[in-house]
Amino acid sequence: MIKLIVTDIDGTILRRDFKFNQEVKDCISDLTKRGIKVVLVTGRMHSCTEFIAEELKLDTPIVSYQGGFIKYQDEILYNKTVNPKSAKEIINWARENNIHINIYLDDELYVEQDNDTIKKYAQERKAEYKVASFDSLNLENINKLLIIDYSNPDIVTEYKNYLSEKYPELNFVKSMPFFCEVCNKEATKKNAVEYLKKLWNIKTEEVMASGDQNNDLSLLDSAGIKIAMGNATDELKAVATYVTDTVENNGFVKAVERFVYNNGKN
Repeated sequence: MIKLIVTDIDGTILRRDFKFNQEVKDCISDLTKRGIKVVLVTGRMHSCTEFIAEELKLDTPIVSYQGGFIKYQDEILYNKTVNPKSAKEIINWARENNIHINIYLDDELYVEQDNDTIKKYAQERKAEYKVASFDSLNLENINKLLIIDYSNPDIVTEYKNYLSEKYPELNFVKSMPFFCEVCNKEATKKNAVEYLKKLWNIKTEEVMASGDQNNDLSLLDSAGIKIAMGNATDELKAVATYVTDTVENNGFVKAVERFVYNNGKN
């Protein structure tokens, strides 16, 4: 019996145009009424996830920053930040190579240049941001760094591979083709879900997880039922219990119908 559903947001329950299908909202409402916990597990910053939880009428902790931050109402339950020394070195590397980078510090977003990249990012996610020299900031409580290149997903992979080798003490994931996220080594979606499972005394086989990108590999690894969206990466589909339909075609809803309402039967 499924007691907990942990789900990614973008590309999993939220369409590419950053809107919800009504069927998804109705499904999550029904799950909540049945007493099944639904938890959002995302790479987004917490403040850009709260309004989504409100729209879905969820009253559960929000897992943000790739699993590095868990907050319920005003209480921070879990917080894993980026080492300041490594963060400073990566910032300098980005500057030297003219690479756009976002800094998330105490759940606020900072950039050094007010350019088209941050405007696109902020508009799509309804995010507020501040423009400041990173040298003027206290880097002691960085939630994550985000490297963005909207022009070339392959070069983002190169950035990820290069930085992963140079900074093994950090966690690097591609949350979307154009994004390389830099987090604390312990900031994984699996670690966050493990925390919640212990908090609520829920077994792995009582958890269903759904996602679409490679940063969701650890999310699926936390669950007994592992759902990859039809629009998911090949790597995620390879480890899934079930590959459902796309986000546009209510794949999340169809997976719930199969594994929650019908106990895995067609």
